[in-house]
Amino acid sequence: GIVTRPRLALVAGGVAGYWLAASSSCSFAVLSSIAVAFVAYALAGGWRYLRAAVLTFPRDFRAARCLLGTLGALRRMTRLRLGIVQLFAETVAKQPEAVCFRYEDEVWTFRRVDEYSNRVANLLLETGHSPGQVVALFAESRPEFACLWLGMAKAGVVAALINYNLRAQSLVHCLRAAEASSMLFGAELAPAVKEVAASLAEMRLYRFGDGHGVEESLDGVNDFDKMLAGASGQMAPGQQFRPDSTKDRLFFIYTSGTTGLPKAAVISHHRFAMMANTVGIILNIGPSDSVYDCLPLYHTAGGILGVGQAFLRGATVVIRRKFSASAFWEDCVKYNCTVAQYIGELCRYLLAQPSRPSDQGHRLRLMFGNGLRPQIWREFQRRFGVKQMAEFYGATESNCNLINLDNTVGAVGFLSVIAPWAYPLKLVKVDQDTGEPLRHPSTGLCQLAGVGEPGELVGSIVRGDLLRDIDGYVSKAATEKKVLRNVLRQGDAYFSTGDVLCMDELGYVYFLDRTGDTFRWKGENVSTAEVEASISSVLHLADCTVYGVELPGIEGRAGMAAIVAEPAAAASPEDLLDCLTRDLPGRLPAYARPLFIRFVSRIESTGTFKMMKTELRRDGARPDRCSGDPLFYLDCRSGRYLPLDESAWAAIQRGDIRF
Repeated sequence: GIVTRPRLALVAGGVAGYWLAASSSCSFAVLSSIAVAFVAYALAGGWRYLRAAVLTFPRDFRAARCLLGTLGALRRMTRLRLGIVQLFAETVAKQPEAVCFRYEDEVWTFRRVDEYSNRVANLLLETGHSPGQVVALFAESRPEFACLWLGMAKAGVVAALINYNLRAQSLVHCLRAAEASSMLFGAELAPAVKEVAASLAEMRLYRFGDGHGVEESLDGVNDFDKMLAGASGQMAPGQQFRPDSTKDRLFFIYTSGTTGLPKAAVISHHRFAMMANTVGIILNIGPSDSVYDCLPLYHTAGGILGVGQAFLRGATVVIRRKFSASAFWEDCVKYNCTVAQYIGELCRYLLAQPSRPSDQGHRLRLMFGNGLRPQIWREFQRRFGVKQMAEFYGATESNCNLINLDNTVGAVGFLSVIAPWAYPLKLVKVDQDTGEPLRHPSTGLCQLAGVGEPGELVGSIVRGDLLRDIDGYVSKAATEKKVLRNVLRQGDAYFSTGDVLCMDELGYVYFLDRTGDTFRWKGENVSTAEVEASISSVLHLADCTVYGVELPGIEGRAGMAAIVAEPAAAASPEDLLDCLTRDLPGRLPAYARPLFIRFVSRIESTGTFKMMKTELRRDGARPDRCSGDPLFYLDCRSGRYLPLDESAWAAIQRGDIRF
């Protein structure tokens, strides 16, 4: 790589220089050795390492200071056995009347959040919930969402944060995966709960909130707001649950990872603090900041990196129920925000809005998030006057986290060239067809990707280490599937992210693609297995495969399904499309429904379809590459699938047809 051969040259040159000057004085011999070694080092390519070291030292030094700050906070937390409840109590004690949350016209001080969450904890204990039990939380974003899981934590109850877009089978799957005994749901989601009520017969149901105009009656449901009014808002510190270990479970967040159906990833007290504090320390977020959080609170980004800035760092967090491109900058001005969160699609939507005075009438100094396309990075900063875009990479369940400190366009973070051992993440070569790591024939160990080469990001797992350990999933079997063994030496273990990145000579890392059985669309991870199962169920077909395809100028990958249509079958492709149009909305959230359909004569049934998926991905949705197979696209206005020909594809490329 950058370092190994030049270092060998450095040693060899030093020996040669010493031998040449051996007959002279000792000091001359030493100086000659150094000079010859340096020349040999430079000629062997060492100048690249020296250049990289000089250019990246300020970046690495800043990161090292921040890393030490995070480690110090985690060590204190571990030594004193402090959970998130105790850390939040420290924040409340410092600034009880400061604003914790703002939502529409509501103002929630830290004292109000504390008292509300105390009521939640007292009520849960009074109704027979005990430490360790799991309660699902299914609601749209609002301050109560964060207060509810905080109250659960005060009672020792583990929250399962459910994606509010889920419906039918997907919703039931997530509830069962967490083994939830009760569910708290927002009144606005009552229709979704009613749809699966028969599958939740043994689960206690609690409804809260005004429903935002949604009226839906549901039998056997408890009115949580009414019950909460009678609960005490006081709770002595000794009554609040204190975890036996900071590695105890705080809540679950669902992730598709890169294999199979959505899985419940464990967020421990330690992991929440590590993620929130790392972002807060590196980006210097504190009590003087107001953070605009328009991302879903069931996600890591909105629910941990956003809410955590209030609970642990004392900042004010402005919560919005759902993102609005037209209201974004007006909100930032209205609430005097200094920091905002984003995902890539959000930035593109903002650029598509007509110019307004508020575009640069705000006080934002920083935006942080992921998925910002390099092609619009500078344009976004120029138009909206945001000085720093802190792009990051992170997988909820992993030990692999990166962040861009210095506005390097396109980079999701960096790995140190000077001290690669300090944060042991690696890029290993993968087979492009199977997604499996490439291994040396003789040793069986993984092959490291070089500068500019694509490789899967993996992170060294060290049990008990504050930064390198993993919490994994609720399912131990699912966790084990994500562990890659014998990577650099026999017996080692690394977390497999399933994401392909590449690194330049300065250590900056760039996201390329996802391997495995998920793709990312509209800021959500989509499980191909889940979509395939839904399509097969709707169409009563065994053979279909789902994958993500790239669209020009759009972040992520759009869902596409290849479906076997038997020539002699009674149902025509049009009949099958009608079934999908009618039945898929009740089974899958909008972001998971395939935007493109390709009817094929057969799908290879050997292996896991990965080879076939690779070819299908390469074809994409382009009519000229799909061998004359019937193609259709989802017209978002009518909700129906329409023929995809060259004319329609050209309209998609121009942006006339949007998704």
